[in-house]
Amino acid sequence: MSLYDEIGGEAAINAAVDVFYRKVLKDDRIKHYFDGLDMVKQAAKQKAFLTLALGGPNNYTGEDMRKGHAHLKGLNDSHFDAVMENLGATLTELNVPGHLIAQAAAIAESTRKDVLNR
Repeated sequence: MSLYDEIGGEAAINAAVDVFYRKVLKDDRIKHYFDGLDMVKQAAKQKAFLTLALGGPNNYTGEDMRKGHAHLKGLNDSHFDAVMENLGATLTELNVPGHLIAQAAAIAESTRKDVLNR
């Protein structure tokens, strides 16, 4: 069974992304990176990406992580850490078991170098 299925599939991903962006948009460390973005479109891209990353159906049509984040000036480890914190808090709030949160965090962490263009 994929991690996608273990955490609850499409319904869980949809709920997680919605809660995640509510947290991110209140986080002074990173919210400015989302100024002017169409958040409905952004959430849809994130849902498709997370679905793919966690082993669900591949409906992701966005850019790769490096290209998709290259335009974000000043992006660094502290910003990536803030995203990771918000992701963990979101999954905890949604009562995802700790071992599944750890697996999801490891997958997210694997994108750090590309997101930060290293």
